[in-house]
Amino acid sequence: MSQPNAAFEELLVYLRDARGFDLTGYKRSSLTRRVERRMAQLGIPEYGDYLDYLQVHAEEFTALFNTILINVTGFFRDPDAWAALQTEILPALLAAKASGEPIRVWSAGCASGEEAYTLAIVLAEMLGADEFRRRVKIYATDVDEESLAQARHGTYSSREIRGIAQEEYLVKYFEQAGGRFVFRKDLRRAVIFGRNDLVQDAPISRIDLLVCRNSLMYFNAETQARILSRFHFALADAGVLFLGKAEMLLSHSMLFLPIDLKRRIFRKVPRQPVGNGTAFAEVPFSAPRAELPGVELLRHETLMTGPLAQVVLTADGRVALANHQAEHLFGVSARDVGRPFRDLDLSYRPVELRQYIEQAQLERRTVRVPDVSYLRGGEHLDVEVHITPLATGEKGLLGVSVVFHDVTQARRLQDELEQTNRQLETTYEELQSTNEELETTNEELQSTVEELETTNEELQSTNEELETMNEELQSTNDELQTINDELQDRTTELDQANDFLETILSSLRAGVVVLGPELRVQVWNRQAEELWGLRTDEAVGEHFLNLDIGLPLDRLRPLVRQTLVADAGLNELGVAAVNRRGRPILVRVLASPLRGADGGAAGVILMMEQEGTADRADGSTGPDALHAHGRADGNGREPAADGTHADGAAAR
Repeated sequence: MSQPNAAFEELLVYLRDARGFDLTGYKRSSLTRRVERRMAQLGIPEYGDYLDYLQVHAEEFTALFNTILINVTGFFRDPDAWAALQTEILPALLAAKASGEPIRVWSAGCASGEEAYTLAIVLAEMLGADEFRRRVKIYATDVDEESLAQARHGTYSSREIRGIAQEEYLVKYFEQAGGRFVFRKDLRRAVIFGRNDLVQDAPISRIDLLVCRNSLMYFNAETQARILSRFHFALADAGVLFLGKAEMLLSHSMLFLPIDLKRRIFRKVPRQPVGNGTAFAEVPFSAPRAELPGVELLRHETLMTGPLAQVVLTADGRVALANHQAEHLFGVSARDVGRPFRDLDLSYRPVELRQYIEQAQLERRTVRVPDVSYLRGGEHLDVEVHITPLATGEKGLLGVSVVFHDVTQARRLQDELEQTNRQLETTYEELQSTNEELETTNEELQSTVEELETTNEELQSTNEELETMNEELQSTNDELQTINDELQDRTTELDQANDFLETILSSLRAGVVVLGPELRVQVWNRQAEELWGLRTDEAVGEHFLNLDIGLPLDRLRPLVRQTLVADAGLNELGVAAVNRRGRPILVRVLASPLRGADGGAAGVILMMEQEGTADRADGSTGPDALHAHGRADGNGREPAADGTHADGAAAR
């Protein structure tokens, strides 16, 4: 395992101390991935810098917790597991409850409430709505206050309820309001939402069904064990634990036993009561029985034929008795009775017995001499000697009993047993080592499964966000399409208006030129082309007074300037010009201001109409021919022959 990052651990400690949210029990791999995801969104590369950012921006806590707490849930998530719970587990659990007895359910890690309301639907289907309202309490808890607030409203979009495959459930348990589905208010009162941190807060007690799906996998093994111990306390003796598909509980068989391991449904193992005492009974006193006849002979024969070699000595150390087994093993017979025991080989072989006999006489207790080896006729025997003092009721010493126990077979069996035990211990150690390796591998695999499931939920959360963004983009696209259609319609209308305007301009007999405020050509119609031989694309955009045409533009300049003046009216001027064929012509020019949106002059409209040729009476042509036609200048006054007006003013 990689060493913990000190800066990251400092960040977790700050979150715990500042907001009371303990993340230290979460798996570091998934936790660091989600914290770094939030840091990447802010463009912060280091944990220390992000800690500084949190200290300055209090609102960042909410965004961080929303990133860490992946609220991936749904109605009837994993339908097969819910079907097994509804058809196989809950009927037996409800049958074990007395009629009218409350049913307590805990949905731990309920997120936005879909799981809690699924439990409500399942139990209401099994009990009926009236019985459900009377008996059932569903405690739904989570650490995310924002999700709990959403869960309390019990309103969901059509996408959020897509896990409800039964159409009748939607009709029976939901009401539609504003395009959303609202869970029934009368049943919603049985679902109690509240904040509970599985790591720090005390568990709810006397629970019949505890549902905690895909929450344990976010915690490390130590924290999982602590939470499962609290779950064990929370459940009633016949309580059922319903976990997510990535949570196995293989190493917690002392707390829970699987009912359906495939679907992750477990039953609580009740704690065994500990006894508080041991009963004692007195042994009843039995009265002494009368002495039977022939008992002494019976005792003598019993001693002589006993399976153990036995020699009885008097208080002064003489042989008083030796049975048949002693004669068989050590050669002590009735001939040796009355001899001092120290004269016999048995007194010092196979072991020096005299010191042990003296010890037994002095201490008045049985002395045991173990591990005595004896070689008899090439056969190796293992013997254990018990030396017992024989005393009267007044503690007077009568003698000593020396008993030889042949433990050869027992010692051989013990050696074999010890050897077998050593082999078993070696095998057990090997098995234990293999088992530990398997447990380690299993824990690693379980951790990998949980990590994959965590990653899957993160991907699912991201997918839901992408779906939401896609819906928003689709909505935006629809709006853009609507705007595009409107623009298309307006473009069509504009094209039609332009075509209509072009038709009007083309239908006029006069040449029409529209000038902007800077006297650049904006419109140049077909008649203007016919008059001056300049195409539209050559004229548009050019300064009107710079055009190379047969029109005396210097005479038109005052007319155009005057028309641009505010409140200018229609101005007229007749001029001699040369058309595109090079023929002199007389042209009547009308100038009208082009009004802008504010009513001011935004340009000039010029209309130029040919009135005839400029031929003189004597056959010559020129500009002076205009006077012969009696045309007025722009002020409507006839110029004199010397170039002055009738009122004496010089002609311009």
